[in-house]
Amino acid sequence: MNADIKNTDTLRIVRVAMEVNVMENIFLLVLVTLLSAVQNVFFAQKVEREGKTGNSKTAAFERVSCANRNCMDAYPTFIAVMWCAGICLSQVPAAFAGLMYLFVRQKYFVGYMGQTSQSTPGFLFGKRVLFFLFLMCIIGVLSHLLSHYMGPDYRDYIQTVTKAATALLLIP
Repeated sequence: MNADIKNTDTLRIVRVAMEVNVMENIFLLVLVTLLSAVQNVFFAQKVEREGKTGNSKTAAFERVSCANRNCMDAYPTFIAVMWCAGICLSQVPAAFAGLMYLFVRQKYFVGYMGQTSQSTPGFLFGKRVLFFLFLMCIIGVLSHLLSHYMGPDYRDYIQTVTKAATALLLIP
């Protein structure tokens, strides 16, 4: 009986430790995902407000609606590559790149509501961030394969290089 209680307590402690470890490895990704959901709500409210102004065929409504559609088209790709990069390689650079993407997506949306040419910088930088996250995914998968077949030293080296390369996102 006493051994069963100790085993149950040990299992409970191990389960809690695993949950804490998992949360530490994905917490920043969860925060960026929630921020992106809030941003989606903001975009949807802008479209709704512009549609309630009377005529839904106005140029302003068309621009806001098109900007929202364009942002939603790239959203699944963003979420997939951010989570893949964060889980397979490192969550800190992936979350930072995710925040950068949300910032440039906001810039794109606001720029599109003005003149469409004002949205170009946000669009181009957003593509750059998505490409960076995609490269992180590829490096993460390759890193996993290399560490599995060659040893864990490769994974540490690649994580260090990736964290240093995150600063390259800031270069125009």
